[in-house]
Amino acid sequence: MSQNICPSCLQDLEWQEGKYHCGGCSIVYIKKAFCPDCESELEKLQACGAASYFCNRCNELKSKSRVRIQFDKA
Repeated sequence: MSQNICPSCLQDLEWQEGKYHCGGCSIVYIKKAFCPDCESELEKLQACGAASYFCNRCNELKSKSRVRIQFDKA
């Protein structure tokens, strides 16, 4: 099951052209991650197939299991 769920209709989102698209309600979303400690938007670091998140405010890596994910309409 996908971890990327449409906040409006709860269907799986599809990755298309650099954004997430919902086939059910035809809305395009941008995925954002926020720090669990300070609530700042995180920078996504991707290397060797693994994704990590870095908080510039806390100046440290954050576990992807702890970050808060939010989908905003594009």
